[in-house]
Amino acid sequence: MIGWDLPKSTHILFEQAVFMTQTLTRVTFAKTVGFRKELNKRVDAYFQSEKISPRDNLAMYLKTATILGWVITAWTFTIFGPPIIWMKVLGCFLLGLGLAGVGFSVGHDANHGGYSSKKWVNYILGLTYDVIGVSSYLWRFRHNFLHHTYTNILEHDVEIHGDGLVRMSPFMKHEWYHKFQHIFIWFIYTVIPFYWSVSDVSLILFKRKYHEHVVPVSKQETFTLLAGKVVWFGLFVGVPIAAGYSPLQLIAGLCITYMTYGFLICNVFMLAHVMDTAEFIQPNPESNQIEDDWAIVQVKTTVDFAPKNVFLNWYVGGLNYQVVHHLFPHVCHIHYPKIAPILAEVCQEYGVKYNVYQTLGAALASNYRWLKLMGTEPQESAAL
Repeated sequence: MIGWDLPKSTHILFEQAVFMTQTLTRVTFAKTVGFRKELNKRVDAYFQSEKISPRDNLAMYLKTATILGWVITAWTFTIFGPPIIWMKVLGCFLLGLGLAGVGFSVGHDANHGGYSSKKWVNYILGLTYDVIGVSSYLWRFRHNFLHHTYTNILEHDVEIHGDGLVRMSPFMKHEWYHKFQHIFIWFIYTVIPFYWSVSDVSLILFKRKYHEHVVPVSKQETFTLLAGKVVWFGLFVGVPIAAGYSPLQLIAGLCITYMTYGFLICNVFMLAHVMDTAEFIQPNPESNQIEDDWAIVQVKTTVDFAPKNVFLNWYVGGLNYQVVHHLFPHVCHIHYPKIAPILAEVCQEYGVKYNVYQTLGAALASNYRWLKLMGTEPQESAAL
């Protein structure tokens, strides 16, 4: 099976097993109704009939070369190119776009184990996250395990918590400043990468937990995270300073680059789960169980968007097919457009609503409506 039921020996599932044994609070899901088994069977049949591999695809290798070449070229041109201000600004902007491309496609697939069937290939390419400023290890914990297992479940899915600053779930406590969140969130997106760079170090050295979920920390992973920060700092701070840029010029360049990157990365995530058609679920307080099976929860809590947008399909690494991705995280994203119609058929047969926004604009509008609704007082939102 190429869905969630991959062989237990795979690297990512091994990590998840370790994570789960060290988790203090467990949420369980209802017994499967056959949806997941049928979907996996049909997707398996698709790969067999087409005689193609779910991973290790030439198209993905070429895409990786293009994106990494983009980033290296933009970084080199920005630092060592002509000393013309508008060219430097353009270079920083293009570098930010390239870093987002690494996050969307290369690092994302690799850290999910969806890039290659070879563990070492996924690991090496997954380290691209560390090079651009994000710990690949902590990302795998909070994203692969917490987010993908407990999607849109408050206190478990760290991705929808927002450290209390943004109210994404109706089960989250309302604060007075949430009334303005649909406005100030656009600024928050731009500073998130800087926050990640600091919080990663704090988490692995001191806090070592997300809510009640303990992060298992080894000396090797600690070294990798800290070494990654050194490499990132050297490339984006050390080299520019050595090349003669002033501290003010450095700060301006970092802001343009990473604010572009953060704005894009955060927006795409929000369009997958923080929508007025996505469900936010809480377990039964007595049994700590969700009433649906895990696969159906993924469909209910996740949204696809702009499936016919050729550029987005390439640039965001299939993350506009987020429902497909949540059900098949170990499959390379280049296959998602072909899997989506299969998913739609199975959803229809099992009476599960598969939410898809046909355009990027429609998805952005949905996200805006939900954030604005969540910003209102609970009594007010209930009346809307």
